[in-house]
Amino acid sequence: MASKFLYSVIAVVGIAAAAGAAWWYQHKSPEGQSFEKSAPQGGSAPAAQTPSAGSAGSPSVAGPAGGPQGAGPARPVSVEVAKVEITQLVDDAQTVGSLRSRQGVMVRPEISGRITQLNFRDGERVRKGQLLVQLDDQLPQAQVKQSQAELSIAQANHKRNQELLAQNFISQRTVDESAASLEVAQAKLALSVATAARLKITAPFDGITGIRSANVGDYLKDGSDIVNLEDIDAVFVDYRLPERFQTRLKKGQRATVDLDALPGRKFEAVVLAIDPLIDANGRSVGVRGCIDNRQLTLRPGMFARVTTVFGERNQARVIPEEAIVPQGGKVFVIKVVDNGDAANPAKVSQRTEVKVGIRRPGRVEIVEGLEPDDMVVTAGHQRLQKDGTVVKPIEAGGRGGNAQGNPGAGAPNAAPGAPTAPGAPTAPSAPAAPASGAPQSGAAKLPAKLPAAASTGANPCLSLSAQS
Repeated sequence: MASKFLYSVIAVVGIAAAAGAAWWYQHKSPEGQSFEKSAPQGGSAPAAQTPSAGSAGSPSVAGPAGGPQGAGPARPVSVEVAKVEITQLVDDAQTVGSLRSRQGVMVRPEISGRITQLNFRDGERVRKGQLLVQLDDQLPQAQVKQSQAELSIAQANHKRNQELLAQNFISQRTVDESAASLEVAQAKLALSVATAARLKITAPFDGITGIRSANVGDYLKDGSDIVNLEDIDAVFVDYRLPERFQTRLKKGQRATVDLDALPGRKFEAVVLAIDPLIDANGRSVGVRGCIDNRQLTLRPGMFARVTTVFGERNQARVIPEEAIVPQGGKVFVIKVVDNGDAANPAKVSQRTEVKVGIRRPGRVEIVEGLEPDDMVVTAGHQRLQKDGTVVKPIEAGGRGGNAQGNPGAGAPNAAPGAPTAPGAPTAPSAPAAPASGAPQSGAAKLPAKLPAAASTGANPCLSLSAQS
């Protein structure tokens, strides 16, 4: 036990001695080296160091007044800037949807039977009430004739009984029984006529037939598919929008529809109905619009890209998206303003809080905080750590291409055969119209607008909107 205590004491003393030696060595070594270097030179060491302190080769130790870092005006920071533009913005929301027929049914028989007539052709326009399919009705027609005969007998018996009752040859009971028999005969005739009528399938509305799936002679069970009938003089576009737009949706609003199947064409839809139920799964509201399709250009089932327009702003203040600086749940921009010093005018930075509105690719609307022609910083924000920094504004290049390597600018816009000076910016120009008779590469572009409607009459979508 005593030996363990002794070993512990020796270990502690050894560690303390090592630590003290290390400390002494670290503090003693620089002093010894300095003494050894200065001792042989004697009093010449200070003189030798004096020229080096004032030599021209070490300007970094010069005084503030003599060196290049002396007191003077601060060098301005170069930043890219852009002005607040006034433009027209459309407040809208984009989504996708599908086209549907205004009316569409699958023609099916109500009872079983064999087809004897098909009074339509595939893809043909039919009118409401037109006979489309006739099933075999020989047996029902025979039942109709039988019911008619029974009705004639019942009517004659009832009339005769009424005459006999007037002469007091029969009782009232006999007349009542004949009247009941007459009503039964009338009901049997109505039943047989209705059964025969169900074997004739007529068009429920004006429309265009599809491709039939049955032929003459086929035996059909009740509910079998025969042909689809579509009314596409007006087509519906069904789409959904996030629930935050449900207070801004109204009947009669306009929407622009683009179709991948018809590139280059735009169609206008009128909002007809808004679903009062919000989808709990997607938190979206259903909307139905109507498109005039009297030219039969559109087809049900097409994929549509819908842009619902809520309003237009003619005097919207817009800045580049790069100028926005979000910080702590707020949005700021850095304005470039005058320093207010008439003797030494300069441009300085000023951080300003703004309120943003509509966003578009590369642009943001400013609702509050900026005025027209204000100048904001679009590049170089990291160099402006505080307000009042002197800046050197540099106009940012156009979005359509600039002289900084954007392939959208330069030679492609220059006239053929005209050389371009190196480094000279090229002004953007409109694409030249192709010469008449010159071959054009690629497919021909579709017209931006539909041609005039071939059919006459009122827009079917407007009549539907008035009814709703």
